[in-house]
Amino acid sequence: MSLTHAILTSLLEKPCTGAELARRFDKSLGHFWQATHQQIYRELGKLEEAGLVESRGLPSSRGQQRHFDVLPAGRTELLRWCATAGEPRPIRDSLLVRLRAAAVLGTQESAWDVVAEMRRHRGLHQEVLDGYLDIERRDFPPAAGRSRADELQLAVLRAGIAYEQSWLAWCAQALEDLAGPED
Repeated sequence: MSLTHAILTSLLEKPCTGAELARRFDKSLGHFWQATHQQIYRELGKLEEAGLVESRGLPSSRGQQRHFDVLPAGRTELLRWCATAGEPRPIRDSLLVRLRAAAVLGTQESAWDVVAEMRRHRGLHQEVLDGYLDIERRDFPPAAGRSRADELQLAVLRAGIAYEQSWLAWCAQALEDLAGPED
């Protein structure tokens, strides 16, 4: 996946200004594809140059804001991208590299508390999972008659839920192996 396709998806859901896009990105697609606001603005410029989106100026209290709409070429690009096969991404997590480094350094040399850091990450992942479960309860109550778009969005959310649950199960097992059960 690329930032290009994430932005096109978000703009097709709701055309908006760059600032609105960055805020919405943080709250939705940002759960699954991270980008800084600066990266989003740079990519919007590239998309406009490529003729995939267009902007129009809107007056605001801070000068002129640009509102972005997806052009037919942008929609065609997103359709093309959706139709291509993708490969699973390998895990890329700095905590796992730190654990590997701690193994190489040995517990005598390392002042870093592996167990404390894993517990901290466990709490962070639990917060994310709780947030996903809240979204599922709020936006996807058990009911018949969901649209295909709703089912697809729910599938994305459930992938996030499964990821967090899997991470928490791994973390619990690793903490038990490293330090024994907590008191």
